[in-house]
Amino acid sequence: MRLTSKGRYAVRAILDLTFNSNGRPVRLQEISDRQKISLHYLEQLFRRLRKGAVVKSVRGPGGGYVLSRSMDEITIKDVLISVGENINPARDLVGSDDVKSDTLEFLLVKNYFENLGELMKDYLATTSVGDLIRKARGTQELPRSTGAFIENLVVPAGQPNAGKIRDLS
Repeated sequence: MRLTSKGRYAVRAILDLTFNSNGRPVRLQEISDRQKISLHYLEQLFRRLRKGAVVKSVRGPGGGYVLSRSMDEITIKDVLISVGENINPARDLVGSDDVKSDTLEFLLVKNYFENLGELMKDYLATTSVGDLIRKARGTQELPRSTGAFIENLVVPAGQPNAGKIRDLS
């Protein structure tokens, strides 16, 4: 599997959207500014993410994008597949018909990478956006703005501002 910038940027943008939505739509310009990703490129990615049912758009003043489902229902595989990433490491190995070989070594390598591909697909399919968000909440080394946002999410009940906390799931 060769993860391109398209896949990396898509996952970063979805995580940014989730961290910063706070129950409201997030404009692509905001994500672009925070993540230093071209607005034009984000527009292309979000068009694909919308077609892949990962996000939905909200029109009008205060519009932008929100997750189409809860963060626990959207997997990293969903995000990568939506933007057209190849998550099968054996695809490039098999090649075209004129390059295929029926030698024992070729078949062993092909089967090995096909099995690896299945493991990778399973891992990507069992890791949700919510899993990554929860993991980040437990991490101390976050960018200042993200860390402050996360700290506000995990104020224990009964504490000041606890009524303002909005669950992202």
